[in-house]
Amino acid sequence: MLREATTDDVHLMLSWRNQETNRQVSKTSHEITADEHARWWSAVRADPSRRVLVYVRDDLPCGVVTFFDLRLDGPRTGAWGFYLDADGLAERGETLPAWLGVMREAVEYAFDGLHLDRLDGEVLAHNTVVRQMNRRFRFVEGSPRQEMSDGREITVIPISLDRADRRRR
Repeated sequence: MLREATTDDVHLMLSWRNQETNRQVSKTSHEITADEHARWWSAVRADPSRRVLVYVRDDLPCGVVTFFDLRLDGPRTGAWGFYLDADGLAERGETLPAWLGVMREAVEYAFDGLHLDRLDGEVLAHNTVVRQMNRRFRFVEGSPRQEMSDGREITVIPISLDRADRRRR
């Protein structure tokens, strides 16, 4: 289940985001400070082009889904990203089911809740497991590009999923 994030979720979101597993596959790889996180939270709450949702599995919050750059007039488009409580899910042996669940629910929310025509995102080239999962959900990869982030060069691959391709087999 996805629900809107609240101020009560802020500390959980920060702790999950700073887990080593999540930092290794994020454009921003440094540990996010409490002040940085508070500034981000304040900005996203006031931005109508963003949504922050918490993924709940078996009544436990265990992930965050963000939608941003939402354009809800004309061609309806938006971008997304997510991260999970990697450590907690691994301890419970629930990583794969949670991962499948958060992706399924995020895609459903994008197309059935936000009524997007296209959902965009990015994945780091070295994150081969996520790239495979994205293909399973029918996302198409674009041309890779090099970026500098946190003093390191990374290869970023854009992904997209069109409404028409969402359920095609």
